[in-house]
Amino acid sequence: MRENKYDDGDFFKQYSLMNRSVNGLEGAGEWHILRSLFPDFEKKNVLDLGCGFGWHAKYAVEQGANSVVAIDLSENMLKKAIEINSSPKIDYQLCAIEDFDFEHETYDIVISSLSFHYLASFDEICRQINNSLVKGGFFVFSIEHPIFTAQGKQDWSYDEQGQALNWPVDNYFIEGERKASFLGTDVVKYHRTLTSYSMGLINSGFEIKAIVEPTPSELSLSEIPEMKNELRRPMFLILSAVKK
Repeated sequence: MRENKYDDGDFFKQYSLMNRSVNGLEGAGEWHILRSLFPDFEKKNVLDLGCGFGWHAKYAVEQGANSVVAIDLSENMLKKAIEINSSPKIDYQLCAIEDFDFEHETYDIVISSLSFHYLASFDEICRQINNSLVKGGFFVFSIEHPIFTAQGKQDWSYDEQGQALNWPVDNYFIEGERKASFLGTDVVKYHRTLTSYSMGLINSGFEIKAIVEPTPSELSLSEIPEMKNELRRPMFLILSAVKK
C-alpha cells in the first residue's frame, strides 16, 4: 500500500497551516525559480503529478493551457484543490503516481512539485513520463535535494543553546528508504544521489536543460530572518528536461 499521511486528519491539519498551503505559490520558497523554468503553457496539454492543493495546475490554466490532468494520492488534497483551485480545464484524479496510466504521447508538459522523493523507483517513472510526452515535450519537477535527504533525519545538529551548528550529511551514496520527521510525524522518503536523478533522465530519453539548486528570494530573506539558514545547505533541487 502507498504511504499516505495526508489523509490523516491531524497531519493534514498541520500541513494546511504551512506557508505554502496558506499562501499558495508565493508561499513556496522555490517558486520564483520553478516558475522561471516552466515552458510556455499556451495551448498545451499538461500532466501534474502529485498536484496537492492544485496551485500549479491552476497556474498552468491561467497561462493558457488547454487542459490539465492533476493527480494525487490524497482525498484530502484533492478536496481542497477542487475547493480553491477548480477549473473546467482541470481534471483532478485520485491516483498514486505509480498507478497512473501514462498514455502514449498524450501530454506536451509534465510537471511535479516535491513528490518524487516519496517514490521507490524514479527510473521507472521517468520511462513512463517519457512515453507519455510528445516529442519535444517538457518535463519539469522539483524534489528535496539529495544533501537534504541523505542523512535521513532531516534536521540540523544543535549546540547546547539550541543554535543550528551544521547540517549532517551521511550515507550519501547509500540510496534507498529514509524515515524523516515531517510535521511531527515519521514519513518514509527515498534518497537518491544527484547522479541517479540526472542519469535517470538521460537513460529514459531526456535531454537535461537545467539543474538548479534554488535559494530564497531577496524578499523572503528580508521578511523572514530564519530564512537565512536556507543559504547554509540546499533544500530543493529543480530539473528541467526535454524529450528527445
